Amino acid sequence: MIFLGEFTTKADTVGGSIWWTACVALIPILYLFWALAVQKMKGYVAGLTALLVTFLLAIFVFRMPVAMTTMITSYGALYGLVPIGWIILTAIFLYKIAVKTGQFEIIRSSIVAITDDRRLQAIIIAFCFGAFLEGSAGFGAPVVISAALLIGLGFKPLYAAGLCLIANTVPVAFGSIGIPITTFGNYGYDVPAISAMVGRQLSLISLIVPFYLVLIMVGWKKTVEVLPAILISGGTFALVQFLVSSYVGPELPNILSSLASIIVLAVFLRFWKPKNAYYFADEKQAEKSNKQYTGGQILKAWSPYIILTVLVTLWGMPQVKTILNDKALTWIQDVPAVMGHLFNVAGKPTVLQFSIPFLGLAGTAVLFSAIITKFIVGMSWKDFAKTFGETCREMAFPLITIMSVLALSNIANYTGMMMALAATLANSGVVFAFLSPVLGWVGVFVTGSDTAANNLFGPLQFETANSVGMDPTLALAANASGGVTGKMISPQSIAVACAAVGLGGKESDLFRFTVKHSFILLLLLCVLTFLQSNILSFMVPS
Repeated sequence: MIFLGEFTTKADTVGGSIWWTACVALIPILYLFWALAVQKMKGYVAGLTALLVTFLLAIFVFRMPVAMTTMITSYGALYGLVPIGWIILTAIFLYKIAVKTGQFEIIRSSIVAITDDRRLQAIIIAFCFGAFLEGSAGFGAPVVISAALLIGLGFKPLYAAGLCLIANTVPVAFGSIGIPITTFGNYGYDVPAISAMVGRQLSLISLIVPFYLVLIMVGWKKTVEVLPAILISGGTFALVQFLVSSYVGPELPNILSSLASIIVLAVFLRFWKPKNAYYFADEKQAEKSNKQYTGGQILKAWSPYIILTVLVTLWGMPQVKTILNDKALTWIQDVPAVMGHLFNVAGKPTVLQFSIPFLGLAGTAVLFSAIITKFIVGMSWKDFAKTFGETCREMAFPLITIMSVLALSNIANYTGMMMALAATLANSGVVFAFLSPVLGWVGVFVTGSDTAANNLFGPLQFETANSVGMDPTLALAANASGGVTGKMISPQSIAVACAAVGLGGKESDLFRFTVKHSFILLLLLCVLTFLQSNILSFMVPS
């Protein structure tokens, strides 16, 4: 049997070859690309059929018992629903409350007051504000909220979702108070050194992403028109990200970098404006409200997101998390047909449990934010319940997509499919320094999570780097950095973004919008990692 990636004998592989095993393991990934990019299937159809393909491979090729495969599928689907689906559902619900009570119009007006140029609005919302939300919340909330804000400002749904997914590249590695990086500590790796190394990779990307976003929107000539603002935003973000990741740790780079970038850019725009403001083709100029809002009204309108930030940050604090995740407040259930039957590479039984800390979920913090907001904006309980019901109905198919993809990733993980791919790349020798980020990219594409990809491939990156003479710190950082480029095309992320902008069933369109940008940024990180392993080795922390 091939479980959890242990290939100790030829009998453990497909056809007696690790290469054939990797080829079979590629089938679900290639199928998803084909389904979304070529066949243009709806997200939930692509997700469910890809899950079926993976389920059959697990049983007939990787020889996993039907009962075990079924329960691992259920485990992954439940994880897709809780916590991931829960935080997305509540985040969209919070946005709908702001829209239905008229507060979003005030939010829109306050952003336009800073700049009515669509290029600069994309930088402020998709790049800066999205990074702030990624640092404090993660789990899809940044794309959901940022894309909704852009639509409210007049952006087309597909562009709003695509730009937010691409902008979310940089902050993912330091998301959710640094969890993707701190998870390396579970294996005894040097977290501060890895944090510094990731910062020395992604801070360079941070300089590029704002420019890249605007270039996608308007082309070269109109991008150069706002180059000073782009340099101010990206430069501030990159500098703070580098300093905080190097000298503070992985918990705060996103939050401090985004806040610094927003503040510096807002101040800069008080003294500098582009010569020609940019508006979309179907608008002569950005709509400006004639009504002037007071500071109190603006504060009230932004209160849902202020409360959200405070509560989600509070939920992420270790002391609070320990209390909220108490076993008395958590539903825990061993996964049947797995406990005592699934073994890790050390030969020990794998502990697999359904575990839902109801109060400790980040989505619960967002729900409390919505409840508090209800009282602040004066929404009735009837309208509150009606809005929640509408949100649930709109999210039905996206949630099915998310659940199916998470179920697929669990099967791929526990059968050893993912480790077969990783082991094949690890056999590349000196070229491994170039391919190291690809492991993270694959892991995030399948799982939708940089944290999961780091847990999955971290040990392999460490051991392979030692064997080929590459610095292990660089390899681990490359896994985290490479993973962020896979986030924008992960079926889970695509489903979340489409749900946020009302494009349910159009997941293939969004996938085709982002896929080439994913490959371009991945290639850039591969080249950078190779250079840092050889010519630019002075950039690697000692």
